[in-house]
Amino acid sequence: MVEQLVERIRNKDQQAMKQLYLQFVEELSSVCHRYVPAEDDAKDVLQNSFVKIFKSIPTMEYRGEKSFNGWMRKVVTNESLYFLRERKKLNLVALDNTALQAEEDEEPEVERVSPDELHRLISELPDGYRTVLNLYAIEGYSHKNIAEMLGIKESTSASQLFYAKQKLARKIKDLIKGKQ
Repeated sequence: MVEQLVERIRNKDQQAMKQLYLQFVEELSSVCHRYVPAEDDAKDVLQNSFVKIFKSIPTMEYRGEKSFNGWMRKVVTNESLYFLRERKKLNLVALDNTALQAEEDEEPEVERVSPDELHRLISELPDGYRTVLNLYAIEGYSHKNIAEMLGIKESTSASQLFYAKQKLARKIKDLIKGKQ
């Protein structure tokens, strides 16, 4: 099905573009919102992502639906990171590595938080924390890859993740405490 849509898009079929958009807009919007929580900004980034996707389809090599889906997610992720860098919203601070040695509190009871609440809590993290957390924990990038993508040191990526997890754990604990 997707392969047929790609072929039709290569032949400039507007209806196929619409179908592809409708088939993937929710999933790709979700990816976009992980990095760019402001609704209007996320819509702009998603629109730019689809423009890039449609422009690139004629020259890309189709390697199956799973690969194509991953490629589209990567386009949205990269476009989101570009947006954050351009708007100077990606504030990453190199922190003292000795702080990383600090003992972590016990893990929060994440299972007591709904996926929507967890998404909201993550979206409230500072941009740098949220971005590194998403790239590492959700997208599966290594600190080395994240450092290359964001133009930072690996240690900065690691510290951003550490503090993101700490801050998120506190938010989860506060939310659970507030429910009781």
